[in-house]
Amino acid sequence: MSVRMRRVVSATVLAGAVSVAGLVTGIAPAQAQPVEAGTFTMSGDEGDYITGGATYSYDAAAGDQLTIRADDNLRGVYLSINAANGDWWSMDLRAPQGKQLTPGEYPNATRAPFSGAGAGIDISGNGRGCNTIEGSFVVTEAEYGPNGYVERLDATFEQHCEGLEPALRGRVVIGNPPPPAPLEYTVTTAADGLFSKLNGKATVHGTVACNTSTEVNVTGLVTQVKQKTIIRGPFTVQVDCVAGQDTSWSAVADPTGTTPFQKGKAEVTGSAWASDPNYEGDTVRVDLPATTVTLTRAPAAVEALM
Repeated sequence: MSVRMRRVVSATVLAGAVSVAGLVTGIAPAQAQPVEAGTFTMSGDEGDYITGGATYSYDAAAGDQLTIRADDNLRGVYLSINAANGDWWSMDLRAPQGKQLTPGEYPNATRAPFSGAGAGIDISGNGRGCNTIEGSFVVTEAEYGPNGYVERLDATFEQHCEGLEPALRGRVVIGNPPPPAPLEYTVTTAADGLFSKLNGKATVHGTVACNTSTEVNVTGLVTQVKQKTIIRGPFTVQVDCVAGQDTSWSAVADPTGTTPFQKGKAEVTGSAWASDPNYEGDTVRVDLPATTVTLTRAPAAVEALM
């Protein structure tokens, strides 16, 4: 029996330039992922309501669609089956409250409430389900990645509906590839910028570096103080970050008041967010620390475009 927990949920700072953003990861609820290699089989005694005494077998390699996810706290797993022949089933296995679903025996499992102290089991589908369940299951292998990713699972189970003797028995085996790394990225702000005497706007720029290609949304604020007057201008930009490359970004800040940006030092603050393409629903947010930028007048050709 084996278990390997790989709950990698925090972003790691990548090498940056002038100013490297602090990283804050937002962890979304676990999302189901397709099973690349896996099987689900079950059969029932005569009189078992769920199976009707029949045997069922499904295999991802044969074109059956299996998806699986684990709880954020790894208490349980949920498997969904949409078979090539039109069958549909679901399986829910839960460890007792306060425990994680690791290799071991789980007797006295019930259908509801899964929030209770004991283990939980629920196998239903094709329009059939139990009101009450008594059952058990044995997990011989369980390996998890971040954000509900299930790499490996091997479990056998037995379920009785409505307290009756006829049983449903089966096995689920999942063998997915190692989980992709969670999204990590940094946003840098360069120490130089431009201002336009033509319209009073300021241009700031920097780079984005990421370990997975994704769209990064950067929003910020340029603040400058001149002769006791505070000049502020917001900016926003979308950056198509390419994994393994430093992707440049540039944004124009339009002053909110009537005082234009001018030559001299200004402060740039902001934040960024991006969706992790490998883990649907997971958003990684970054705070840009305050960065001092020196504004110089833009060349005439550039000034006309600001």
